[in-house]
Amino acid sequence: METLLHPVETLLSGLHHHHRTNAKRRRVFRSVKVLNSRNHENPRKCQCFDLYDQLVPYKKAWPWQKSIVEEKKALIDTNQDCADTVILLQHSPVYTMGTGSSEDYLNFDLKNAPFDVYRTERGGEVTYHGPGQLVMYPIINLRNHEMDLHWYLRMLEEIVIRVLSSSFSIKASRLDGLTGVWVGNQKVAAIGIRVSKWITYHGLALNVTTDLTPFNWIVPCGIRDRQVGSIKSLLKDREDGKVDDDLRLIDIAHESLLKEFSEVFQLQIEKQTVSDPNILKAKPFKRLEC
Repeated sequence: METLLHPVETLLSGLHHHHRTNAKRRRVFRSVKVLNSRNHENPRKCQCFDLYDQLVPYKKAWPWQKSIVEEKKALIDTNQDCADTVILLQHSPVYTMGTGSSEDYLNFDLKNAPFDVYRTERGGEVTYHGPGQLVMYPIINLRNHEMDLHWYLRMLEEIVIRVLSSSFSIKASRLDGLTGVWVGNQKVAAIGIRVSKWITYHGLALNVTTDLTPFNWIVPCGIRDRQVGSIKSLLKDREDGKVDDDLRLIDIAHESLLKEFSEVFQLQIEKQTVSDPNILKAKPFKRLEC
């Protein structure tokens, strides 16, 4: 059962509707083919629910993930093939905490939280999700890949490192003893997973154009001596200071995430229609102004 520690219906001022009809926006093709297929002449297919330009409330996405996991576990129990799935979306502003997260890392009273706070079954400490952050939830059967959680975490990091390098010329890295992706002292992607019967869920969150202010109200991932960054903020810090508009950055990051995911896991992405009417009621993407 999902656990909402403190329910808050927060309306943010200064929000703008996302113009999804913008002709300049790049779109990923219906099927993203594996580019590096030397090990798989016939790559496995991966169902993709692509809601990257939608704000999906966490309380909808979380049980949705778990229902997919249960479906896959049922297939495994009856010795049926279990295809992989990936969900890509953005969340309405929310804080999530891992199974053993400490409330000491919250810089606010739970009774007066700025946003909804959920305690989940993933690993890791508290983090923030919100507009401008692309969240990827791979729900994959590790039996078809590597039955090794450390390997899986490193692969999620690898996806983001490749995205930053190939699409934004940003050199990112891992830090010993810490999960996630870093550029210098700034964490640009957080990772928290859960695995049940070798089926993964939860996943990674990449800050693209995210307003970083809500991270000030927590100790992100329980790490006090480092900062949180975004692709937009890192590009602004360059000498030329040249940055694409927010929608363009989201589109580029989205397409690159799917491409690198398909290559790292050697999967062919196939777009799926979301049939659940509750999920389809997700709000259009909006921009949080600083």
